[in-house]
Amino acid sequence: CCAGTKETAFVSAVAAAGLVHSVTRSCSAGNVTECSCDVTLRHGGSASQGWHWGGCSDDIHYGMSFSRKFLDAPFKNITGKSGSGLLAMNLHNNEAGRQAVAKLMSVDCRCHGVSGSCAVKTCWKTMSSFEKIGRFLKDKYENSIQISDRLKKKLRRKEKSQRKIPIGKEDLLYVNKSPNYCVEDQKLGIPGTQGRECNRTSQGPEGCNLLCCGRGYNTHVVRHVERCECKFVWCCYVRCRRCETMTDVHTCK
Repeated sequence: CCAGTKETAFVSAVAAAGLVHSVTRSCSAGNVTECSCDVTLRHGGSASQGWHWGGCSDDIHYGMSFSRKFLDAPFKNITGKSGSGLLAMNLHNNEAGRQAVAKLMSVDCRCHGVSGSCAVKTCWKTMSSFEKIGRFLKDKYENSIQISDRLKKKLRRKEKSQRKIPIGKEDLLYVNKSPNYCVEDQKLGIPGTQGRECNRTSQGPEGCNLLCCGRGYNTHVVRHVERCECKFVWCCYVRCRRCETMTDVHTCK
């Protein structure tokens, strides 16, 4: 469904980033024979500033290389001019996901010294949590760039007035505008949001205002019956009350 949209761009980037993150974590944990910690940083640092590289720095280089081989190879093996813009877009979005992992690398340190004086620090490079990487890519998704589906030497923006603005390697690109996900479309496999349960008080994606796409919502009362206030009676059984609760459930019109 919906090839070349900003949603597929986001999925491509997240998949590529996830592969880098997972493989690199496995390398650092010693679970992969072909890689380990990043050895390029050994014996480096700044003695004058009281720190040196140590510990196990995440070897993101191996993770990036593995992700490129695994995800990009199928696209590069496709020949022919048909859809070349889509192919270039997919490769770009894959790389954007990988670049997000690299951009958000941070340095962690541990102090050494008498009574925690931190006279010397051992530092290592580590990846951010995947949640943080996901938030970064979500922001890129919300600011994604529409490009021309005709490839002329390099990727270019669809809007002619904006073509002089460079496309960054971390930007997410799409060719086709997204369909209306609010309305059911069996041909595209879109279920729509009619009948979806929503949260009346939330302003987030699960909130009725957003999820119901401005159509409003229905409210009905649901009765829940369950065992409650259970107590052990000597000897030997459990006695419970039968509790009944009524809750409001909101569903999109």
